[in-house]
This record gives sequence, C-alpha cells and structure tokens, in this order.
Amino acid sequence: MVPNILNELIGAKYTCILRTWVPNMVAWGTAGGVALVHFTDWRLVLDYVPYINGKFHKDE
Repeated sequence: MVPNILNELIGAKYTCILRTWVPNMVAWGTAGGVALVHFTDWRLVLDYVPYINGKFHKDE
C-alpha cells in the first residue's frame, strides 16, 4: 500500500533512490545527534533519562 502511494507521488525511480538513501540518512542523523549531545551540555540531556537522573545530584 505505502509503496504504491510513494510511486504515485514521486515516481518509481525516486522511490528506489530514497530506499537506498534512508539507512545512510538514519546513520548520519544518529551520529549527528550523538555529536550534538557530546559537544553541548550533556547533563542537560541526561536529566531527562530516569535511571541516570538520580546519579547526578545538584550542588545547591
């Protein structure tokens, strides 16, 4: 069902190209997300992870 809709919208050629690029885009997106968390304030992101949240106590 979904491939037929994609073929109607963008065509069979571009659907085939899209299928070959999706895993590559997912890998680059994951690497970019990890790099973003690494180079920014990682503690801000890890405050939302329930298990890790209790390990870092704020010194107030």
